[in-house]
Amino acid sequence: MNVLFVCLGNTCRSPLAEGILKKMYADAGIDALVESAGFESYNINESPDSRATNVAIKHGIDLSLKRARLFSPEDFDRFDKIYVMDGHNMQDVSMMARNEKDMEKVDFLLNVIKEGHNQYIQDPYRGGMDDYERVFELMEKACERILWLAKQ
Repeated sequence: MNVLFVCLGNTCRSPLAEGILKKMYADAGIDALVESAGFESYNINESPDSRATNVAIKHGIDLSLKRARLFSPEDFDRFDKIYVMDGHNMQDVSMMARNEKDMEKVDFLLNVIKEGHNQYIQDPYRGGMDDYERVFELMEKACERILWLAKQ
């Protein structure tokens, strides 16, 4: 199952989720496309936020090759599932959807844990390392569920 994670700037939440799932897929021997993207152009080609990178390193995940990129309509063709972090991301993705089929691929990331709750993963950008760690833990739980689904 090819998966795309989407957040605002593609520097904090979505790169962490990408790194988590890529590692899980690799450890499980699953060959699939896992990426992340955002909607703010001021981060294009930049590395993830250093706090996100440090939390990832702490958990054995390397984000050093990740560079921020923008979400595009072609992502609907490349990915089986597109997971957003919050309502703003959902609105942005929805505005780029070309049809109902595109939108069938889109969901809130935490809905893989609590279906239909549409809970947000808060942006840790203005917070500290504890906020990044909490975000990591939430996304790790969600990615464990995605891994389980990919194995079915």
